[in-house]
Amino acid sequence: MPRRRSLGTRKFYAPMKVTSIQTFLCQAYRTNWVFVKVTTDGGLHGVGEATLEMREPTVAQACRELERYLVGRDPHDIEAFWHDAYRDAYWRGGPVLMSALAGVEMALWDIKGKALGVPVWQLLGGKVRDRVPCYANGWFAPAVRPDEFAEKAKAAVAQGFRGLKWDPFGSAYMNIGKRELRRALDCIAAVASAVGPEVDILVEGHGRFNVPTAVRIAHALEDFDVTWFEEPIPPDDPEALAEIKRRVKVPIAGGERLYSRWDYRNYLRLGCADFIQPDVSHAGGIGEVRKIAAMAEAHHIPVCPHNPSGPVANAATLQIAACAPNFFLLETMASDVTHRRDVSTETVRFEDGCMHIPTAPGLGIDICEEAIAKHPYEPRDLRHYTGALTQIRPPDATSYFNTQEQARGHKADNPGPRAKKSAPRRRAES
Repeated sequence: MPRRRSLGTRKFYAPMKVTSIQTFLCQAYRTNWVFVKVTTDGGLHGVGEATLEMREPTVAQACRELERYLVGRDPHDIEAFWHDAYRDAYWRGGPVLMSALAGVEMALWDIKGKALGVPVWQLLGGKVRDRVPCYANGWFAPAVRPDEFAEKAKAAVAQGFRGLKWDPFGSAYMNIGKRELRRALDCIAAVASAVGPEVDILVEGHGRFNVPTAVRIAHALEDFDVTWFEEPIPPDDPEALAEIKRRVKVPIAGGERLYSRWDYRNYLRLGCADFIQPDVSHAGGIGEVRKIAAMAEAHHIPVCPHNPSGPVANAATLQIAACAPNFFLLETMASDVTHRRDVSTETVRFEDGCMHIPTAPGLGIDICEEAIAKHPYEPRDLRHYTGALTQIRPPDATSYFNTQEQARGHKADNPGPRAKKSAPRRRAES
């Protein structure tokens, strides 16, 4: 059989065919990770992640149903597979199909990069940066009172994070009472005062509110130098979100529950958000998010991907971060379940508030099937509107990334610079 050569790469590779798609569910406390493995007859396999919170068995089955579109085909033909699978779904779009496509598509990019001996970002045009700034999510667990949030915030900044995101709105839904709103604003004030003016404050809404309530809260947030107010209303009505953006002064972020470039076309045309947040595990995968980023670039809108899932999704998002010129901030979970280090070969280098872009072939990560099997699927329900959202991490949650000090062989009690704690972030009245 003739061997194919790709000029300028480090390896040669023979033609190969896909032989199977497998899925692996792994309990991760707040959710279950859905890992995807695509195997070929050429001795290579690739991994992806299709984690879809609260619908993990459903999306795993959808991944396996894609076998009939992929088995027997060349894994290098990613665009052709993606197009055919999307076309033949007939109903198109939605979280289940697009998450399944994402997980399988990531695995194909992983195979392609391994076959050519280069990281995926090299196949997408090469990198424009060596590292990407991150903000922390999950840093607050299990805080309830403003003073507890403040202490957790200081610890996250000491860990090296320069941005903190959280949802301070308790169990509020659609409307919020004066007492609840004051409690949320007191929490924001406590965190802002604790970390000082150099740390980004990002306020999460989780699609909670109706239009007048979202506008009311956004006006209250003008007293703080917030980086953005995220998903102030449910994602069903982009016109309403665009109206909110026109009526408020604080920046608006959103888009984690949009699933394709076609969803984003209208979103960008209407001017719904100042920052868009596609999720590589839900928006069709690496290629689709790269296209969405290019569309946003044409509108001069920064891309800040939603990235709360597992190690493979994080590895895939970093490939996009490497090559998208308008990539701005990366969501990063400050800690995770202790077995995150066991279920994959993840190596994340975190220094000075930034994650470094990996240089290993493919996605630079693999899964450990035996370790995954030790943490089988457990059903989880959404916490967002029950008042239990801060219970997002187990008591033994730990850091999963490598700091500069660890790389040097030193214990990293305080890996990052502590931000100034001088003045509260409340703006003066104009």
